[in-house]
Amino acid sequence: LLSPEIREEIIGLAEVRDVFRSSKLGAIAGCMVVEGVVKRNSPIRVLRDNVVIYEGELESLRRHKDDVMEVKAGTECGIGVKNYNDVKPGDQIEVFSRTEVQREL
Repeated sequence: LLSPEIREEIIGLAEVRDVFRSSKLGAIAGCMVVEGVVKRNSPIRVLRDNVVIYEGELESLRRHKDDVMEVKAGTECGIGVKNYNDVKPGDQIEVFSRTEVQREL
């Protein structure tokens, strides 16, 4: 039996416009969602100059002062990246989903 293939699909892209500091969460990236949708608890990649500098998980997602589950394109939001504080303006945050696909011979 072949092991399942893990397929990744990019579901959203956010551009970091500003970075805020939070005593509880560390760095919060003030972002504009430019494509798709950003969903809470999704795996993400932080890109700087089109190079992946961090891969991890989206820890918090806020719209104004409210905790939200997802933010759509054309909307600003605050993104907290789990265990990572080196986010800078100009970075991009790519949100993706992973699905397992059974392989056959």
